[in-house]
Amino acid sequence: MNTLDSHALDLLFHEARSQNGWRDEPVTEEQLRRLYEIMQWGPTSMNCQPLRILFLRSPEAKERLQPALMPNNVAKTMSAPVVAILGYDTKFYENLPRTFPHNQKAKSLFEDKPDFADTTAFRNSSIQGGYFIIAARAVGLDAGPMSGFANPKVDAEFWPDGRVKSNFLCGLGQGDPEKVFNRSPRLAFDEVCTLV
Repeated sequence: MNTLDSHALDLLFHEARSQNGWRDEPVTEEQLRRLYEIMQWGPTSMNCQPLRILFLRSPEAKERLQPALMPNNVAKTMSAPVVAILGYDTKFYENLPRTFPHNQKAKSLFEDKPDFADTTAFRNSSIQGGYFIIAARAVGLDAGPMSGFANPKVDAEFWPDGRVKSNFLCGLGQGDPEKVFNRSPRLAFDEVCTLV
């Protein structure tokens, strides 16, 4: 089995940090496309792929987001070169005949079952959100994921038809090393894991 070398692990995990401030450097459309091209290959249950992403790149787009932000998230969000709104399509199952072609009846598992569909969409979009952060780091971008915002306000502003719901936000760009917090402790293996 192939494994990543220490440089790759540092880039993706050991040295990577959640960003709280940004340098004034652009993020290109090519970088965003590469990010997606990498993250799309991460697995989801039944290949359901519920994640939907809005990349807010203009000051005007970010201004639309500002009323939904908690006060301590405003400065870092507004200064990020790009802010991604990661959401989930509550009717993801409409794509299953194409994305899960070996079972043409898969769609029927979710139709008329909104609670099951919503739980599946939220769970799998969260998994895809993890891939998103790692893919951002892989293409040379720093990421600043956050959940300090009012989901209903974001949904009403950006997805008013109600089909897509917001999960979390993520700033993208080149992080300002002066605004990174000291690394916080992590729980040890024996505190989290049990071998059975």
